[in-house]
Amino acid sequence: MPVKGWIEVDELYCKGCELCVNACPPKVIGLDMKHLTSKGYHPAQLTGDGCTGCAVCAVVCPEAAIMVYRETAKVLHPV
Repeated sequence: MPVKGWIEVDELYCKGCELCVNACPPKVIGLDMKHLTSKGYHPAQLTGDGCTGCAVCAVVCPEAAIMVYRETAKVLHPV
């Protein structure tokens, strides 16, 4: 089963620079062109399924506006 992840973007800091969009290996980040932040930027958002939680987007973000989360694996214990 593939690893699932997701991101949360802090709109207070995101300036829509698209560095995360270009760096995302599964290409599932894009700018929200229907929404502007209070500073007038289109913020980054997940645009599809396939995020693995690799955190490349957070590493390249110059504003540290992205938090990355990853599902933990469920371990089944034998009875």
